[in-house]
Amino acid sequence: MGISYVEFEDEAGVLRRYRKHVNGRGLVATTAKVDPTAFVDPTAYVDPGAEVQRGAQIGPGGWVEGDAIVAERAVVGVNAHVGRRAVVGRNAVIGPYASIGTDAKVQNGARVPREVTIADGDEWRASSDDLRRLGLAA
Repeated sequence: MGISYVEFEDEAGVLRRYRKHVNGRGLVATTAKVDPTAFVDPTAYVDPGAEVQRGAQIGPGGWVEGDAIVAERAVVGVNAHVGRRAVVGRNAVIGPYASIGTDAKVQNGARVPREVTIADGDEWRASSDDLRRLGLAA
């Protein structure tokens, strides 16, 4: 199967090119870095400069904005949004309809509940339950 591209004009009038990711067929900007083992749902987007690491999952309607990082084995839920330059840590889970603000950070292993909004620049920490789930707390 050949590479297929889709082009969009952004709000500034700049033409952006996206390709369909090998695992899931979601749209990934040509300047984004998405590991082949990551899953990008066909209705999800990964914008220019973003990085999605090994084993991560971007669910239906998920959106990862430019220069954001979704670390190893993290999950971005249904219609969840990861803002510009935000960082989602390893094994973190972003619940459905949640929104991570610009420059915000979600700690490794943390779970962001459904429909929660993390403000620009804020940090969401893993709870003791989150750490126990990963076998990191007594």
